[in-house]
Amino acid sequence: MLPYSEEQAGRRRLVRKRLILGVVLAWWIGLGTWHSLKPMPPGTDIATDPVLVEPENVEFLYDLTYADAYGRAQHEQQIFDAVFRIIEEAESFLVADFFLVNDLMGAASEVHRPLSREIVEKLIERKKARPDLAILFVTDPINDVYGGMRAPMLDAMRSAGIEVVTTNLSALRDSNPLYSPIWRTFVQWWGNSPEGGSMTNPFTSEPAPITLRSWLALLNFKANHRKLIVADRADQSLVALVTSANPHDASSAHSNVAVRFTGALAQEIVASEMAIARFSGWRGHIYAPSLESASTASDAEAVQLRFLSEEAIRDHLLEQIRAARNGDAIDIATFYLSDRKIIRALLDAAVRDVAIRLILDANRDAFGRRKDGVPNRPVANELVERSEGKIEVRWYRTHGEQFHTKLALVRRGDRLVASLGSANLTRRNLANYNLEANIAIELAASAPLAIEMQAYFERLWTNDGPPGTQFTVPFGAFEDDDRGRYWRYRIMEATGLSTF
Repeated sequence: MLPYSEEQAGRRRLVRKRLILGVVLAWWIGLGTWHSLKPMPPGTDIATDPVLVEPENVEFLYDLTYADAYGRAQHEQQIFDAVFRIIEEAESFLVADFFLVNDLMGAASEVHRPLSREIVEKLIERKKARPDLAILFVTDPINDVYGGMRAPMLDAMRSAGIEVVTTNLSALRDSNPLYSPIWRTFVQWWGNSPEGGSMTNPFTSEPAPITLRSWLALLNFKANHRKLIVADRADQSLVALVTSANPHDASSAHSNVAVRFTGALAQEIVASEMAIARFSGWRGHIYAPSLESASTASDAEAVQLRFLSEEAIRDHLLEQIRAARNGDAIDIATFYLSDRKIIRALLDAAVRDVAIRLILDANRDAFGRRKDGVPNRPVANELVERSEGKIEVRWYRTHGEQFHTKLALVRRGDRLVASLGSANLTRRNLANYNLEANIAIELAASAPLAIEMQAYFERLWTNDGPPGTQFTVPFGAFEDDDRGRYWRYRIMEATGLSTF
């Protein structure tokens, strides 16, 4: 037996080790919990009151990429032509917020359209034509790989006198609480070098190495994911466009949707964007007056619009899904579907005999790289299986690009409610982690705009086009009952250890 004093010393060492471990665990759990649940910063988690807008002042837009009967790529693009018209007509101010604005191509080799350069050139051209035009351009630090390389597009705008604000992601909640406490304690203070480093750049196949710190910042898996633009016009009206599309070269062939509208609701978007810019270090101000009067259309004819951001997007969609009953219908077209609350609400609606149809991206293409279908394929399998086929699924047939659309349509009786914008239906996009922006639309199901949105979905669902055109393929084409992949998705969604 060891001498009493030596045995006592061993116990003291064990106690110290346990105490240190306890302190470390308490720090890790406490920091992770706080930054996952802390109050949201100003300008976020917004749900405005409904605003009535004249039907002619609301426009549904889309981009579609598909193949004809001979396999040749076909492109129908409306969104950025509308964005560029807003820029060209901007009178005294313009506010834009886009997640991706760069020409990095990942592993892809072909550019359909150099959108990043197009939007930057349009903004600079308008600024030169109207030197007093106040332009605020908010974006995500992914464009300079979190400070690890130069961002020529952003630099060009700054040189032209455009105020470019990179979002301070540290002010947002942490979606990856297993890792982010380590980042916040030990890594965020290091700084970074835009001259690059020695590590592979995941966003390009060109020789553009980045620093270790860029990789460590990336692992927080959060972003300002918004995509919108607002400006005034010569007649002092306000025009806004909210979309799922990025001015990003590698994304230029993606299928997307957007809504363009005029009116006072645009002021709410400007206020939100200014708040984001301010918690990111901006000290300016944008004055966005609107002289437009309220809609003179009757309540039955007018279009109701609401600006929704972050978790308010999910709250609104859940409310609509939960209110649907037998005879109602839910049509959703989206790039990612993984949020457990949305999935449970859809399964419950299927029990109530609500007609549910989903058009999903098969999650196989990512800028020249192949993916294994997570999360959409295991989620689709769960929905079809657990609903006993009541929930119908078709896959958008991509050819290297992505079905990047984010659109939900809920038809209840003679009313249609739509939600569209930047938000994927995932925990990260809907639970107050990423910054997101959607517009909710409510109107008569027989209104021209409602018919147009429903016809868009029906066209894709039924492959309505010239002979041989195939927008979507049946569920069986990518059916996936792999249990390992399903539980990997569940773990990734629950912990935040994922990019979706």
